[in-house]
Amino acid sequence: MNPVATEDSVLEVPPRSIWRALSDLAISAVVVTAIALIVSFISAASAHAQGKGELRIGYQKSASLFVLQKAQGTLEKKLAPLGFGVKWVEFPAGPQLLEGLNVGAVDVGYVGEAPPIFAQAAGAKFVYFGYDPAAPRAEAILVTKDSPIRSVADLKGKKVALNKGSNVHYLLVKQLEKNGLKLSDIQPVYLAPADGRAAFESKNVDAWVIWDPFQAAAEKATGARVLADGTTDVVNNYQFYLGERGFVKNNPKVIDALFADSVEQGIWLKKNLRQAAELIAPLQGLPVDVVELALRRYEFNVKPITPAVAAGQQQIADTFFALKLIPKPIRVSDAVVAAQP
Repeated sequence: MNPVATEDSVLEVPPRSIWRALSDLAISAVVVTAIALIVSFISAASAHAQGKGELRIGYQKSASLFVLQKAQGTLEKKLAPLGFGVKWVEFPAGPQLLEGLNVGAVDVGYVGEAPPIFAQAAGAKFVYFGYDPAAPRAEAILVTKDSPIRSVADLKGKKVALNKGSNVHYLLVKQLEKNGLKLSDIQPVYLAPADGRAAFESKNVDAWVIWDPFQAAAEKATGARVLADGTTDVVNNYQFYLGERGFVKNNPKVIDALFADSVEQGIWLKKNLRQAAELIAPLQGLPVDVVELALRRYEFNVKPITPAVAAGQQQIADTFFALKLIPKPIRVSDAVVAAQP
């Protein structure tokens, strides 16, 4: 097992070592739950001792806007007048983050389209309160630069790596459907991002479905070729802000402050891409040019949930139920607050 790179040395670590370091974070759901409960208890005790509230934010290294806000400390300044501090709790991926939200380890989080579908089907108590507009180029089906595979139709019978329950799960389903195939026509290999990268580079799989910044890293480091992404109306690839239902209801000013800071920092990021990438890159453990490429594929324009966006999320839920990926049908609108026309 490789040691996790420090911020000072991260750009000198070979790409595969970086991904193996990230892989070390991909612990089992059972361990995540146990850690989450401990974190929740400690956080609550600390906040009580200090006589103030605490906003516990679940984030992933791939959540670039949250990473920027953490680096800049802007949210802490906004919440201070409300008597709230901020605790940043890192998770390896969206499904684990939703588990942390469900067991009370964090109050809010930021994930893609698919994890909330699986979480709601499992009975998790959360609500959607914001989203980032469509980013269909920020996830893709990749093949190696010398692969003979030239179209999605060529994936029939092939091994395709992906993170189960993530946004790319839906991208793969829709791209296969568009090309006359079903999930059963390929051999899905469910791997976390770092393990997917290793299998992809060693050619133990024929293709890899992944999101940014991991996608950008593979393109830059290995010359990976985009076989297909979410463009041409295949998927939206929205990103969602979620909160524990009780916390969102009882702390509207805190949620408003988080929303306002995300809007402001998103505007700054898009106007200062290179500077933002330089701030984010050390925390993501990736080269600056990789981060900048990934940032260009997202909008970072946070908005309240609309009925149209909720309807798009419902379509994903219905698709997953039809494929028996979730055990029961769900109604996304039950988990949406403050929908706007």
